[in-house]
Amino acid sequence: MQNRMPFAISKTESFYDKLGEWIGDLFYDILPEAGFELRDEQIFMAFQLEKAFKEKKVMFAEAGVGTGKTIAYLLYAITYARYTNQPAIIACADESLIEQLVKEEGDMAKLEKVLGLNIDVRLAKSRDQYLCLQKLDKARMSDTTGEFDEIYNQLPDFVHQSSSMQTFERYGDRRDYPTLSDEKWKKISWDPLQDCFSCENRNRCGLTLHREYYRHAKDLIICSHDFYMEHIWTKESRKREGQLPLLPAHSSVVFDEGHLLEYACQKALSYRFTEQTLETLLTRLLENNVRDETLYTIEEILLENEKFFTTISQYASFAYGSEKQFIEKNPLVIGQAKLLLEKLRNLEEELVFDSELYVINDYDLKIVEEYLDQITHSLGLFLQTINGITWFEEKEEERTLVIMPKMVEEVMREEVFSQKKPFIFSSATLSNQGSFDYMANSLGIKEFLSFSVASPFQYDERVEVHLPKFTKDDMDEKSNYVIEQIRKTEGRALVLFSSKQELEGFKQRVAGKLDYTAYFEGEAEISRLVSNFQNDEHSVLCSTNLWEGLDIPGRSLQNVIIFSLPFPPNDPVFSAKREGSKNPFIEVDLPYMLLRLRQGIGRLIRSEEDRGSVHILLDLDIDSHLLKNIVDILPVEPK
Repeated sequence: MQNRMPFAISKTESFYDKLGEWIGDLFYDILPEAGFELRDEQIFMAFQLEKAFKEKKVMFAEAGVGTGKTIAYLLYAITYARYTNQPAIIACADESLIEQLVKEEGDMAKLEKVLGLNIDVRLAKSRDQYLCLQKLDKARMSDTTGEFDEIYNQLPDFVHQSSSMQTFERYGDRRDYPTLSDEKWKKISWDPLQDCFSCENRNRCGLTLHREYYRHAKDLIICSHDFYMEHIWTKESRKREGQLPLLPAHSSVVFDEGHLLEYACQKALSYRFTEQTLETLLTRLLENNVRDETLYTIEEILLENEKFFTTISQYASFAYGSEKQFIEKNPLVIGQAKLLLEKLRNLEEELVFDSELYVINDYDLKIVEEYLDQITHSLGLFLQTINGITWFEEKEEERTLVIMPKMVEEVMREEVFSQKKPFIFSSATLSNQGSFDYMANSLGIKEFLSFSVASPFQYDERVEVHLPKFTKDDMDEKSNYVIEQIRKTEGRALVLFSSKQELEGFKQRVAGKLDYTAYFEGEAEISRLVSNFQNDEHSVLCSTNLWEGLDIPGRSLQNVIIFSLPFPPNDPVFSAKREGSKNPFIEVDLPYMLLRLRQGIGRLIRSEEDRGSVHILLDLDIDSHLLKNIVDILPVEPK
């Protein structure tokens, strides 16, 4: 341990005492001499964190924009990981922000250089961030551009060999194909319909090799909230199946943008019943020598499965700004669900006889039985009056029924926060009117430490905020205003949208009208778009997901334009939240919008030298009380 620690410590000395001394030397001497902008708020945060690590407790660390939260928690996470010989987990809000922590211009690289440390940091990404060799083969057959053939030809040699691997390298990460659009990437990336366990390429798969790599991290593993929660919900079942948990044993967890963790918890607990998955698995069963009774039952299920999803599709309705569709549970939908559930239970009984006769491949049988159990459980919940949220998704002919519980605090309390280790929630927005109880209660946290520090920036001297008003739904007028503001700052603009539909509408309206390069989310891998924007000073970045976590100091970003107020979508998830509140607008919509607005505004000023303008586009008939709420959270008086 001694060789890896960034400070000297003898056997008789306390680690925490020496850590405190080292942190003091860093903030008062070493980092300032290296040119770091240090602030009293950051130093206060750093010494507050020491208590959470020493007492192994949950801490809500609310620190305003520009405090330098990342450096503060990284210093503790790294040293504590080296002290315990277990890596720390840094969980970011979503996959698009993972790369931000390890980018060349980021805090991690700066700390390595100044402290002379070689920080072993590795990324743990969700499965859909990796290339699927099976899907690539299929995509090549219908590809007329040669793009997928080029990807195939660039694969490492060992992928094509049938002999044992003597050497190998990691490959297949989404970031390895930065110019590929999200639409094309979906054609060759992992998805839930892939059966990785029986894949003949499993030991040569990029996903497998990446997982083996990040599990051996010494200092830090960076993942998304979703990935961390998937680890929590699957670790016991993976152990029972003889698999390793998604994440190795770790010393501490930092939830960056921790105010978003609750949704990741709910998402991880969701049951997803996809039409095509059931069809694929049952069709595979038919390749075995099943009994006639089983054959007939499978054929009936395939028919009823299609009828069930067709019926739901007829009685589902979209909410603007969301891919989640409401489901009308009328007698036809309920009747079709009961019929399908009955057939599936019949199949479970038939498979008992097939298993005794050994007419089905053991592995195929196990996979189908597990999936049938999940589906019957899902349909059972769907037919009950449960304290949950149900919706329908239909993407590229793939139809899915999703059931998500509202409350997760019990599971979180037992599976996560019962562990005796430091859990740090880091964000500029964690409290509600000075209290952290709402977040703590929603996540099942009984005891916690907390603090709040304001932003150190002098916004009056650096920021102008404009609140232009437009006729409601006049997209042309709003788009023209945005074009005008982009010209005034010669690019250097981040345009934030509340939905994909809004972004796509803007993209169509400004085609050929912008004088500067525009990078639109979805056109390429997100970290490449961010890097291009940062390095191309006179450019524009348009996004729906970069309200949080984007850190671009300097001249590349001097104009943040918020195309519309970021209210939550009117989808089943937020509708359920509204139904459970006495005053939906005050308790659900307004807090969500103001929090997201604060995050979006916070993208502008990232250093002491930064300056620029924020434009929040409003409706002409905006309610006066709503306008006051917006003005109250602005860093300066609007122009």
